[in-house]
Amino acid sequence: MAYQFTFTSRFPKHSQTLTGQEKRQLKRKLELLSENPSHPSLRTKRIQGTSDLFESSVNTDIRIIWHYGGEKTIILADVGHHDVLRQF
Repeated sequence: MAYQFTFTSRFPKHSQTLTGQEKRQLKRKLELLSENPSHPSLRTKRIQGTSDLFESSVNTDIRIIWHYGGEKTIILADVGHHDVLRQF
């Protein structure tokens, strides 16, 4: 069974700032994330200094910040260029 997504208010706001191509890449990566958060092309890793936040790559520059919200839920916290990680 795939993971269900919920998100913070920051995620949709920041996803709107992405280009059309970046939005298409994000959609594909979210599909992968819902099926398998450990998929190799996501390059998922725990954010250093946190116990439960993860980052996954959309492309070489865009990152998705997320955490588990239950057994089958992923909470999408933020998305943006690599410097989005500095907020966490």
